Amino acid sequence: MSEYVLEMKKVTKTFGSVVANKDVDLSVKKGEIHALLGENGAGKSTLMNCLYGMFDSYEGEVYFDGQLVRIADSKHAIALGIGMVHQHFMLIPVLSVIENVVLGMKENKEVLDLKAAAREFTALGQKYNMEIDPWVKVEQLSVGQQQRLEILKALYRKAKLLILDEPTAVLTPGEIDSLFEMMHQLTDEGHTVIFISHKLGEIMKICDRCTVLRLGEVAACVKISDVKDHQQLASLMVGRDVALETTTKPVELRGKRLEVESLCVNNDRGIAAVKDMSFDVHGGEILGICGVDGNGQSELIGCITGLRQAASGKVVINGTDALGLNPGKILALGVSHIPEDRHKYGMIGPMTLDENLILVSYKQENYSSRGFLNWKWIAQHGKEIIKNFSVKTPGIKELAKNLSGGNQQKLVVGRELDRTPDLLIAVHPSRGLDIGATKYIQGQIVEQRDRGAAVLLVSTELDELIELSDRILVVFDGKIMGIVERASATREVLGPLMAGVHE
Repeated sequence: MSEYVLEMKKVTKTFGSVVANKDVDLSVKKGEIHALLGENGAGKSTLMNCLYGMFDSYEGEVYFDGQLVRIADSKHAIALGIGMVHQHFMLIPVLSVIENVVLGMKENKEVLDLKAAAREFTALGQKYNMEIDPWVKVEQLSVGQQQRLEILKALYRKAKLLILDEPTAVLTPGEIDSLFEMMHQLTDEGHTVIFISHKLGEIMKICDRCTVLRLGEVAACVKISDVKDHQQLASLMVGRDVALETTTKPVELRGKRLEVESLCVNNDRGIAAVKDMSFDVHGGEILGICGVDGNGQSELIGCITGLRQAASGKVVINGTDALGLNPGKILALGVSHIPEDRHKYGMIGPMTLDENLILVSYKQENYSSRGFLNWKWIAQHGKEIIKNFSVKTPGIKELAKNLSGGNQQKLVVGRELDRTPDLLIAVHPSRGLDIGATKYIQGQIVEQRDRGAAVLLVSTELDELIELSDRILVVFDGKIMGIVERASATREVLGPLMAGVHE
């Protein structure tokens, strides 16, 4: 019997003229944690979507449990024992936890027995130390709880192979440790995990082997025990040496660009999400906002950028009272905004890249004249942005929706940084980006700070915040837990504050 639970042989997947995967071989041993590493657009998600039945029109062979299979759809994948936790969760917020778990499943009963399902689900949660009330609505769960639900849902459906796509992007350090413990427990019991991540430290810590994809092809397959350091993994991924540290100059403050005073903001249900927050950001500094997703960051940034009304308080941008202004008028105050949801707020998928690149600036000189757009200049300038930010695309006329998620993010970041703002509001700017793109964008953000811009950086990546921020404001449950200076900012100091524990 083969030692491999999964073998993918010579898998090729194309989208029109774009080759996403080319002759990819992937072999995963039973009971191991196998990393899948690669730059944005390297073909990781496409390969896993072929395995999970999201795409059925591919060339090559897939063997699962020693049997040649042609997985027609996700239902077929689940029946075989393959589960996938996507980076963007596949949950229905208005349904209860247990309703989400059993949704689409066939029971050998005339009437669905939710109580029996809830008992089985609860026992599963206790077994893996991930207990969740089966009767609460998904919309009431934290992001970390939603991820645990997705994992338990896959295990409830008897997954033997679990694919985790960027699973730590939204977790606290404590939650990440719990996830890793659970992954080890699963492999000890004979389950197998494919772990997709851009975090080299996590791969070095948790994984047994790593397959590296580059430009849709396998660049290497290595034992983690044979990898000497993060730098070696990064070089395998991008095909060249990558600087893993971002250097920053001493702070030179240049006056207040953003003032927030006694701000209170409600969420979509009318419940207080931002509770009496006060802080300011000066030109020449980066103020990081640190906290687990769902603790008021979205509502805070929504209010500052004109996407959400305040219940009370004050927001001043470059000396102008900004409360009540629409997003267009706020951007006109010298603000650039890298939004947390690029699909909802950052780009328009059915529009071309050059059209997306002028969404904010189309009325400005060079972009248009006498009411007519200067497409020749727009295309030339757009190509410069695409080149500078390494956006992988067939051309400037490609539709934005056809890019990989990471390349969409680079497109949005490139457009916003190109505007040379006085105040840069960057929300998860490197989420979903590979190490090369992450370090480039982090360097660009530091350049904005060094030329005198004020930067408000929201991130769940502690290492990113510690490396880039001059001060870090920690939020929990809509309140400021403390503001930590760069010299004192460590995981040990920030972790408890993120969990609501005062020093």
